[in-house]
Amino acid sequence: MPEARAYLDHAATTPLLPAAREAMAEALARWHNPSSPHAEGRAAKAALEEARTRIAAALGWTGKIVFTSGASEALAIALGRAKSGTCYVSAVEHEAVFRAVPNGVRLPVGPAGLVHATGVDGERPLVAVQHANNETGVLQPLDKIAEAVRENGGILLADCAQTAGKLSLPDADMIAISAHKFGGPPGVGALLLRDFGLIEAVGGQEQGYRPGTENLPGILAMAAALEAAPRWIDKAAELREQLEAALVAADGEVVASGSPRIPTIGAYRMPGVPSNAQLIQFDLAGIAVSAGSACSSGSLKPSHVLAAMGWDETAAREVVRVSFGPSTTAQEVDRFVRAWTRIAAKRRAA
Repeated sequence: MPEARAYLDHAATTPLLPAAREAMAEALARWHNPSSPHAEGRAAKAALEEARTRIAAALGWTGKIVFTSGASEALAIALGRAKSGTCYVSAVEHEAVFRAVPNGVRLPVGPAGLVHATGVDGERPLVAVQHANNETGVLQPLDKIAEAVRENGGILLADCAQTAGKLSLPDADMIAISAHKFGGPPGVGALLLRDFGLIEAVGGQEQGYRPGTENLPGILAMAAALEAAPRWIDKAAELREQLEAALVAADGEVVASGSPRIPTIGAYRMPGVPSNAQLIQFDLAGIAVSAGSACSSGSLKPSHVLAAMGWDETAAREVVRVSFGPSTTAQEVDRFVRAWTRIAAKRRAA
């Protein structure tokens, strides 16, 4: 029997938790529109609002929640409709942020990947910073950044796609989350708001802040996933420590090794071997990893995150991302290390 594949790309998407799968299957029977005035519609609306309350409780959120199709849409709503002045975005944000505000003022980062939130001024500036970077795992000190932003009367938007359901939410005014990053289904997420006064209303559903029929089965599954999310961060930290010790011993380089990082994500350079070549060989070995963000890992462009951190293009093109989920095992990590060692040895022998 062939060996089962090892999936180490949970930052791209992680499997549905059993509780979320069950909740979604049950909810598919509630196919009625929550905006309809009849009894069936009112029942669907009640389920929707109950899910909103459950999600807020699971996240420890006391503000408003607008359901979306995922974090990308949540970011687009926040960035496109915020009642704010100049928009500042860190140089290492997800591409969805740059698409939403192509002319936003870039906040630089240092070699450690940490944002320098200086020079933010103007009337009610909007500052967008990821909680954990989706390529490197670097955690930004958002509570400190929030203090600086509010001293200038500004608004802080945090992309928490990689941290919601894993770490406590930061002190931000708006937060984007995506269910498929923490064991819910793809195609559903939310924008968390301190209050509705932060963004312009456009009419339609979600109290006028997001037109379109809500994805009730997805929302109920998202609520179930957050409530059932296993506490596995300590396990992930142990697995990553095991992985990184082995890779350093094999002449690998850990990206941002001295920075605070979420334990579920690590980025590693194999000197002399392009990441695309690595991905092919890992895949042939039955191991799923990626080169940076899943949204751009198939492109030939070097990582804008690593470029912002000062990496040259050659080195940046030799980095792969490994990310863990609740189902990741020490055996899978050991298998990745063995494959890494074989690939690196071939490069040295060439």
